[in-house]
Amino acid sequence: MTSTTARPNVSVGGYLARRLEQLGLEHLFGLPGDFNLALLDEMLATTNLNWVGSSNELNAGYAADGYARLRRGPAAFVTTFGVGELSAVNALAGSYAEDVPVVHIVGLPSTTVINNGTLVHHSLADGDFGHFVRMASEVTATAVVVRTQNAATAIDQALLTAVGSSKPVYLGIPADVALAPVSAMPLTRPLRVLRSDPAAAEDFRDALTEFLGGAAEVTVLAGPRLYRRQLEQRIRAIAAQNGVRIATQSASKALLDESHPANLGVYAGAFTHNAETRRRIDEASPLVLSGVVLTDFLTGSFTHGFDPDQAVDLQLDHARIAGNAFYGLYLEESLRILEEVLEARDPRPEPLPRRPVPASCAHKAATPQGQLTHADLWPLLQDHLAPGTLLVAEAGTSFYGALEMTLPDGCDLLGQPVWSSIGYTLPATVGAMLAEPVRETVLVIGDGSAQLTIQELGRLLALGLKPTILLINNNGYTVERAIRSPEAAYQDIVAWNWTSLPAALGAPTTPVYRVDTPAGLVEVLEKVRADTDQAALVEVILPRDDAPESLLHIARSVR
Repeated sequence: MTSTTARPNVSVGGYLARRLEQLGLEHLFGLPGDFNLALLDEMLATTNLNWVGSSNELNAGYAADGYARLRRGPAAFVTTFGVGELSAVNALAGSYAEDVPVVHIVGLPSTTVINNGTLVHHSLADGDFGHFVRMASEVTATAVVVRTQNAATAIDQALLTAVGSSKPVYLGIPADVALAPVSAMPLTRPLRVLRSDPAAAEDFRDALTEFLGGAAEVTVLAGPRLYRRQLEQRIRAIAAQNGVRIATQSASKALLDESHPANLGVYAGAFTHNAETRRRIDEASPLVLSGVVLTDFLTGSFTHGFDPDQAVDLQLDHARIAGNAFYGLYLEESLRILEEVLEARDPRPEPLPRRPVPASCAHKAATPQGQLTHADLWPLLQDHLAPGTLLVAEAGTSFYGALEMTLPDGCDLLGQPVWSSIGYTLPATVGAMLAEPVRETVLVIGDGSAQLTIQELGRLLALGLKPTILLINNNGYTVERAIRSPEAAYQDIVAWNWTSLPAALGAPTTPVYRVDTPAGLVEVLEKVRADTDQAALVEVILPRDDAPESLLHIARSVR
């Protein structure tokens, strides 16, 4: 007998929200607008997603990006059609460039309006509603306008694409479609993602075993894409194998604890601090590249001395061995196979002599005298950081100064060295801290960068988040000054009263400080450490043209 029980329905907006919740999301970022209000009502009424409003759509995109990076999975933000979504394109492009699976959800005008080409507000008044979808398609893995008849399938495919490719996706949902009922039955089956092709995996295993042969030493260069798949534990297991040494790229500096005896340090071609690290990577045979990105800033302006076509190259969705490709093989599987092949070596290599472990970060040297400089700042901050801290470092002096530190065990370094969009880190800190709310967090950001996104400081403090924010005040765009025309008018910014900003942005009780000497910085950092129940803003005064040596190398390379 055929059952007459009606299948349960859910709105399209509710379906999308529940899929996001199944993927582990607890927060939804964005801004309301008239074309997404019905969509937001449906998404928030049927799940436990927490709404996090941002000051503008760009900041919402950055916050979602930071959230995705720290939770090692997808994130989502919602904007309205046209004016809202275009404000977010820069953030979306950064997520694409740095392999972050952000879902951009856009509330569109109704299907009738779109089909009739009605000249509504927020459009270009030409009847073509495809302009912005086409723009989005250039910086996403897929850009889809959802229709009622295939809504569940379209949503599921887009989310699978985001997770599988570790790239952002765009979902445009017309206002009437957001309310339309669809079957809830697919929701009983969780999305299955990242399933490698078994035949490709076995072919890869055989080829890898032959390529590594009886090598007593295997050298690995570990890149930032490993973070996207939460593979830090796998890398640690590989590092524990006899005969394995591991260097990281600057974007993955803290992937392996810097005190680990197998850690060679950060590799960046000619800009590598340690000559031995550079030699070991450039001359390694065999060399394994794992989640590596070969852009200018990550390779020392392409001065890397190794040939990727002669190495093992493990990427998000495929692998190569000396140019021979294995498609349908996800990074999780290829790393697992690498670990097993290393474990099965016969005869097993003897443990290699280990490099000296870096001095403890807890060791404190005498505090320098005189005006505070970058040469003072980063060692003093290193002494301040506790194990497990999340260090967020803005593009420019902050990120490259952070690279000169030896981070305590368990730390993460969050930055954006590939896309390098200034202003990214302040909103990204909001998302990152919501993903890991109990983690001690330090944000270092320059004055020029902060002026782009400082509005989000109000949201950060209103949410009760408690980072320590070091605002580097060096009177303008130091990076650009190091590249060219340091006295040009376009290098200047308006001088702000930085310590007044928390109060102006709604948090008058936030502790604020201003320091310009090493001793002053040490004193303030000790006060901050003693009062962990509050956020703190520390304005750090540095000379205008002072910069970390790493940044000066970069500046000279792009002149």
